[in-house]
Amino acid sequence: MARTTACPFLSPQRPVRAPGFRPDGTDRLGHVERQHRDEEVRPPDGTGSGAPPARRPWVVGVSGASGTPYAAAVLRALLAAGESVDLVVSRAARLTLLDETGISFRDAHWRDDLRDWLARGADGKPGTFGSSAGVVLDGVRHWAAGDLAAGPSSGSYPAKGMLIVPASTASVAGVSLGLSKDLLQRAASVTLKEGRPLVVAVRETPLSGQTLKALVALDEAGAVVLPASPAFYSGATHIQDLVDFVAGRILDAAGVPHTLYRRWEGELGGSRGGGTT
Repeated sequence: MARTTACPFLSPQRPVRAPGFRPDGTDRLGHVERQHRDEEVRPPDGTGSGAPPARRPWVVGVSGASGTPYAAAVLRALLAAGESVDLVVSRAARLTLLDETGISFRDAHWRDDLRDWLARGADGKPGTFGSSAGVVLDGVRHWAAGDLAAGPSSGSYPAKGMLIVPASTASVAGVSLGLSKDLLQRAASVTLKEGRPLVVAVRETPLSGQTLKALVALDEAGAVVLPASPAFYSGATHIQDLVDFVAGRILDAAGVPHTLYRRWEGELGGSRGGGTT
């Protein structure tokens, strides 16, 4: 049935139709005119229709730089905050992970290996964060580093942004040049072109002139360049405290809430319990 609208120039009984439709409400192919104003408009993600909201993960890329405990701390905090995660572990990162933790990260057994990794502390000791069997990975999806057809390789794939932690100088150079030689670099390029947050936690010292130029290029492209440089004002007493500080600053840059470190409150010596006023 055709819809009617109140108009000062038309009789209230006269129907107003969309262009191309006959008086009976159909076009020349027999299509029925849609009652736009009488229908509920639902967004494509199903919000408002009873369907759950679309999954929008943070893409976490782990490159081959030393610093796999930083990545573990970031992953634990993201999951604790209720965030979904798409994980990409580069080939070089697997060698570093094996060297720093003794864990062999395998695509076919990534859940078991990731649980073992997240249960370990920064000193590599198993069980620091409880039993690996108790690590819940419902919000995690793993993509092989060589899978250039993976979800994060496309700008139409819904994602909140990307965190590269730790970021090697090779990954920094590749992303700044747009090489996309593996999924980590491709996902980072997609993140930049889509205007999403990209945090690059570079872990290298000293930095060469070429690396500094690449970091400047990433900054100019909209990325947050965040050196993995821990601070000591938060009262660190263990290596895990230093790791958590860097992980917390990465999450700060991404806008993800956490309680990984004590924040500065303008009180000297506050971390020692004897601050000055």
